[in-house]
Amino acid sequence: MSDLLQALDAVIAERRGSGDPGSSYVAGLCYKGLDAILKKIAEESGETIMAAKDAQHGGDPTAVVKETADLWFHCLVMLSSLGLGSEQVMAELERRFGLSGIAEKSARGDRNPSTQGV
Repeated sequence: MSDLLQALDAVIAERRGSGDPGSSYVAGLCYKGLDAILKKIAEESGETIMAAKDAQHGGDPTAVVKETADLWFHCLVMLSSLGLGSEQVMAELERRFGLSGIAEKSARGDRNPSTQGV
């Protein structure tokens, strides 16, 4: 899995750095700036939520997978635009793996339930 993420990181970085905004989606989105990328993440997040709600009520579960892929992709674009990549996210997930979310949050003094361990 990390091989695919590294390959996506590389393609996104290449297109962000030297792609033609007229012919590359990533180059065009990055050309518009971080706010445009974040708006796209918000849009994809909403679509993922709606697909999950639909699937819960008998809708197509593959829609959840497709929307999640869109969301993850746009998060990779955001990371790249900030000089980051999937390696940092994977390292953070690895750090949290096996930790109790409650214990991990407590060690950080974090009261936000959305930032739990894995």
